Amino acid sequence: MIDFIGILTRTWLGVSAPAPSAQITTAPLVAAPTAGATAGSAATPAPAPAAKVDASAVVDNVQKFYAGIKQVTAQFRQTVTNSTFGSNKTSDGTVWLMKPGKMRWDYVEKKKGKVQVKKSFISNGQYLYVVEHDNKQVVKKNLSNDLMPVAVSFLYGKGDLKAEFNAALDTSGKYGDKGDLVLKMTPKKPSAQYKALYLVVAPDNYRVKQSVIIDSSDNTNQFRFFAPDFEAPIKDSYFEFNEGSVKNYRVIDADAQGSGAGAPAALPPPK
Repeated sequence: MIDFIGILTRTWLGVSAPAPSAQITTAPLVAAPTAGATAGSAATPAPAPAAKVDASAVVDNVQKFYAGIKQVTAQFRQTVTNSTFGSNKTSDGTVWLMKPGKMRWDYVEKKKGKVQVKKSFISNGQYLYVVEHDNKQVVKKNLSNDLMPVAVSFLYGKGDLKAEFNAALDTSGKYGDKGDLVLKMTPKKPSAQYKALYLVVAPDNYRVKQSVIIDSSDNTNQFRFFAPDFEAPIKDSYFEFNEGSVKNYRVIDADAQGSGAGAPAALPPPK
């Protein structure tokens, strides 16, 4: 299984100071995966939670919510905390998800008053490309050899969270807002990708407002999702990447490395 969670975490660790981030809309999600829906949204709200909340039922309703959507565009803010040095790295960007299994994450930064894409994760469901513009490097991974982890794939309706995690309700108040449902998902098998996965869930329709990943080294990778849109058309071409479109970039075939560890081994922290 491809360590996509590890890629998203490790590519930002080791950076002592946050890069300038583009301004994003910070209105809370109103319907979905990372996003929320309006009255005209294609997403169908799940039933309202019962007075006595059960973790298993919450997980079922979260998966039902994402199984019912076809696509979503949302802004995100990612905060990665290095447990060793206590440093934080905050990044902003836009994510696009479309069934079956297509996704794109564009990380942006402001330079000289202009918003520029710094890094992209692009997948058409068959290949994953990690495009690093600062390093002029592209890493290519065949997803037929390594599947996306359920912690990612459930966002586009694939995988079974219960099959890989034990779920419990977290009432510590550490994550989420008052009234939110917070799931603590603990892997049934030891995993280097995550020691625990927290999902902050809206109680009205079971959308995920935040996801927090704690890895085996106690580093924290938190995503907050904003301004979701389920209706805006997304072209299939947006999930394709042409290796010839970036001249003078080094292209690394992660499958040819022979390490068996997948893409993360080929991804140094950004300089």
